[in-house]
Amino acid sequence: MRRVLFNLHLYLALTAGVFIVILGGTGAIMAFEPELDHVLHWKYAYVEPGVSKLPLGEIGAAVAKSYPGERIGGYTFEPAPNLAFLVALPGRQVYVNPYTGEVLGVRPGGMDFLTRVHQLHLRLLIRTQADPGKKIMSWAGAVILFLSISGVYLWWPYMQVKVRRPWWSRRFWLDAHNAVGICSFAFLLVLAATGVMIGFEETTVPAVYRMTGSQPMQLPRTFPAPPAAARPIGVDRAVEAARAAIPGAAPFQISVPGPKGAYMVRARFPEDLTPGGRSLLLVDQYTGKVLFAQGSRTAPAGTRLVNLNRAIHTGDVFGVPSKVMMSLASLALVMQAVSGVAMWWKKLRSKRG
Repeated sequence: MRRVLFNLHLYLALTAGVFIVILGGTGAIMAFEPELDHVLHWKYAYVEPGVSKLPLGEIGAAVAKSYPGERIGGYTFEPAPNLAFLVALPGRQVYVNPYTGEVLGVRPGGMDFLTRVHQLHLRLLIRTQADPGKKIMSWAGAVILFLSISGVYLWWPYMQVKVRRPWWSRRFWLDAHNAVGICSFAFLLVLAATGVMIGFEETTVPAVYRMTGSQPMQLPRTFPAPPAAARPIGVDRAVEAARAAIPGAAPFQISVPGPKGAYMVRARFPEDLTPGGRSLLLVDQYTGKVLFAQGSRTAPAGTRLVNLNRAIHTGDVFGVPSKVMMSLASLALVMQAVSGVAMWWKKLRSKRG
């Protein structure tokens, strides 16, 4: 049994090794994706805090003045005092100083570095309808789950944690593999289990709702016809309507609809440390009526569990401390793959020698 498990552990690791390295390397970066995004665009992303921020309507007017005739698709207005607002235009986003309305710079649309890292992690940059890249990475996550559990079983009789030198010896790589694996086991297990939940969400998410006896809230597909000669209420009134509908949740993003749509507002509670937020609202653009409101605190039980799973996987659940741990766990995956291949290669060479 032990020999069979060892061979499974070895050959599955060798087969999926490249994908494990990709998952680990990209995951370590993605743990700090929002922070890195600000750093990579530091020239425009950061502003000197002022006394008070301008209304979104004035921010939009400033952008419209610089880019006449272009439709504004939405606003991102993080509450941090030193971050610029982002205004979405066709094919790009504009950074604006929220205190002065000054247009600071333009962020082109398309795939930047962090977007590529994200898509590499999710689907190997393969964007087709069949989504084969996602299937490959999801199964690679399942392999990591198996390797974590089988690795502890194989380690248990020896319980070796000390790393012995010299570094070029097979013993060194074996010790390093064991030490890193057992020290990061709990985090790797969580990372793999939550990743598998996300990767196979077509199956796991319905199972979560069945387990909790809940149903997801459905977004409305149609919206009330606008009153005759009605004009949109504007983004600022829509944000205030959203703020009143879910007290305590701070809106940070709003999408501007076409003539027949509704404002979509994203918000987050103080305990929600996920960059994308977990509270969503739809506001009628002509009447200001809230058509849909789902706060992360009162969402169906299944939704809350799905959200929690994602927050744990990304490290957002406890903020910076959990991000650091998940980033280090992702790097441990890379180390495990490297040390495992080094052990196998040295053993292979010794047999040939």
